[in-house]
Amino acid sequence: MAFSLDEIKQFGNIELLAKQMVEGFITGLHKSPYHGFSVEFAEHRLYNTGESTRHVDWKIYAKTDRLYTKRYEEETNLRCQLIIDQSSSMYYPEATLGKMKFSVMAGAALAYLMHKQRDAVGLHTFSDKLEIETPIKSSASHIHKLFIQFDHLLKKEKTSQRTNVAGILHQLAEKIHRRSLVVIFSDMFDNANNDSEIMAALQHLKHKRHEVLLFHVTDHKTELDFEFDDRPYEFTDAETKEKVRLNPAAIKKDFKKRMANYHHELYLKCAKLKIDLIEANINESFDEILKAYLIKRQKMR
Repeated sequence: MAFSLDEIKQFGNIELLAKQMVEGFITGLHKSPYHGFSVEFAEHRLYNTGESTRHVDWKIYAKTDRLYTKRYEEETNLRCQLIIDQSSSMYYPEATLGKMKFSVMAGAALAYLMHKQRDAVGLHTFSDKLEIETPIKSSASHIHKLFIQFDHLLKKEKTSQRTNVAGILHQLAEKIHRRSLVVIFSDMFDNANNDSEIMAALQHLKHKRHEVLLFHVTDHKTELDFEFDDRPYEFTDAETKEKVRLNPAAIKKDFKKRMANYHHELYLKCAKLKIDLIEANINESFDEILKAYLIKRQKMR
């Protein structure tokens, strides 16, 4: 399910919006042929004839015409740490939803989904330093506090902040003591010379026995396909403020080739570390984010 920035402002309540996104996604899965997958995901199981109807979920029945009973598990199934890059480049493009706002909404939807599954979740955000740090918990009060943080992030104005992906991931590898699923939202636009350091930091997380799900957040239209009008532009680096004037058509072919190579190399390096790299296009649905998480979660059970 995709939302424009105007629609998000209209809703006002990020918790309600995340709930609608997740429940719409659940309904879609229940209507799909992958019933077993959807049941596991929604924390429901098929109703068996003759058992008590006390825990039948009538809302799901109304939507799917199938009887499911709610599962009540006391233990936390999974520990998950959401990590969101909030450096200046994540606020591009400013005129639309932006990578930052996309990541916040995706993180909010994941937090709500995890809460439904009795999973514990925490939140960290970073630029060149850690900005927000929360514990990993599964209580309703904790989830409510996370939504307050998400709401603040959604409304926060852009600031000039550099990024330090490698350094932050090294810190988090040491801070997260128990084995967890680490979900990262970042455009991975750091200094090109830091690629080996970023891979070392990701390897540090794996060495600590954490599972890693990396959402590579980009505006595919302009950052990958370089789709601009055929006229001169002045481009400004979001973090260094360096400016360059050029006509996009003059470098489009070479730019697309270089970006394709960069993404391919990043994918291969992550695959070598057994890290799931998911291309997250901010112009597409959040459903792919939720689905990728569920697939990863299922593998960890």
